[in-house]
Amino acid sequence: MTTQEPPQTLSVSQLNGLAKQLLEDCFAQVNVSGELSTLSRPSSGHWYFTLKDDRAQIRCAFFKGKNMRVNFNPEPGQQVTVRGKVSLYEGRGDYQLIVDSMQQAGAGALALAFEKLKQELLAAGWFDPEHKKPLPSTIKHVAVVTSPTGAAIHDILSVFKRRWPAMQISVLPVLVQGTNAAGQIANAIAQANHWARTKQQDFDVILVSRGGGSLEDLWPFNEHIVAAAIHDSELPVISAVGHEVDFSISDFVADIRAATPSAAAELLSPDQAELVSKLHLLKGRLTKAQQLRLRRWQEQLQSLTRRVRDPRSQLREQSQRLDDLELRLQRQWQQSQRRRQQRLAAANQQLALLNPQRQLSNKLRDLAQLRKRMLNAMQQNLKQSKAASLSLEQQLRHLGPEQTLNRGYSIIQDNKGQIISRADKLSVGQKLTAQFSQGTADLEVNSTTGKKLFSVP
Repeated sequence: MTTQEPPQTLSVSQLNGLAKQLLEDCFAQVNVSGELSTLSRPSSGHWYFTLKDDRAQIRCAFFKGKNMRVNFNPEPGQQVTVRGKVSLYEGRGDYQLIVDSMQQAGAGALALAFEKLKQELLAAGWFDPEHKKPLPSTIKHVAVVTSPTGAAIHDILSVFKRRWPAMQISVLPVLVQGTNAAGQIANAIAQANHWARTKQQDFDVILVSRGGGSLEDLWPFNEHIVAAAIHDSELPVISAVGHEVDFSISDFVADIRAATPSAAAELLSPDQAELVSKLHLLKGRLTKAQQLRLRRWQEQLQSLTRRVRDPRSQLREQSQRLDDLELRLQRQWQQSQRRRQQRLAAANQQLALLNPQRQLSNKLRDLAQLRKRMLNAMQQNLKQSKAASLSLEQQLRHLGPEQTLNRGYSIIQDNKGQIISRADKLSVGQKLTAQFSQGTADLEVNSTTGKKLFSVP
């Protein structure tokens, strides 16, 4: 039977530490909705409160630095959504939630809806730069889709009046807040495009705008129907919704996003003072250019005036020039004639040297000399060849076999006609034939010896 070792004994601190680590590992990031209760804000700047529903509650800690980003004033009894990690306060062993962010429950739902639609349109390519239309180089007529009583239209008109009073503004009145606002905004954008397409209006650009507000106030500009109307617009669309820190779906889909309605008006209108200054500058440059051109024309006129002379003087000069040309032509013709005569004499002399009859006589004389030299050479070679032949014939006679036989030698052959030069090649009884200088004799071998008869010292 095996004995089981007792479990390790932990201290309270160790147990709480292990529990804290386990909770933080398992619940590193959670979103929790509930009702605020027992909210306290000590001088440290941290917030401590309880989140509860009808069946349970949990303690929460929201530390300074994190809670400074909350954009509303939380009060007990409010429904909120918090995000954070589950932990444990080891000192008391209390299970708690360490909060990173807090939103009102309604605002949290809108933020989720905003992010969901943003990701859908981003995936569909509605935010891509290639879909952005450039503004016209000259803008004369702007269709403004906004509330006719809001602060945005007053800011826009004020900027246009200050910078460019000649700008034509057409306000397409719509609701910019509430349930029906999104549909009216989308219809106004479509109507502006229809009027421009059918030449009923000469709109150059559409400005969609409203002043600042909460996320709920700006929500019509985050609706899919408004985003689709901006995306389908043939006219360039500028979105100027809320304050500089506010971003809406219409800002991302529009061709250009302006931080505020006033910034959009400045973007669409040239600066009147700047243009006047530029006009004065161009006027000065044009005046200087005209003065410079006038001086040049005056100088040209004076030069031409100086060049104008009495026609009879010009005629005399032309006549004298004609005489000069005639004399130069005569001299050139005479020089040309002398050169041609010289070339003709040289050609005749060269032709005489190249006369075929003369060349043939020279070649025949050369041929006769070559024939004579060839015959002399052949006779000399023939004599030398005959002398060499006689010398070789005498040497051949001295070295031939007849001279050897005449000196008493003989030639021994076997019955096959092979010449025998060594005795060790013979066998006793072998028949041989001996050839002398006069006649032959048949021989028979009685004995042989391999000894040399002659030796060369």
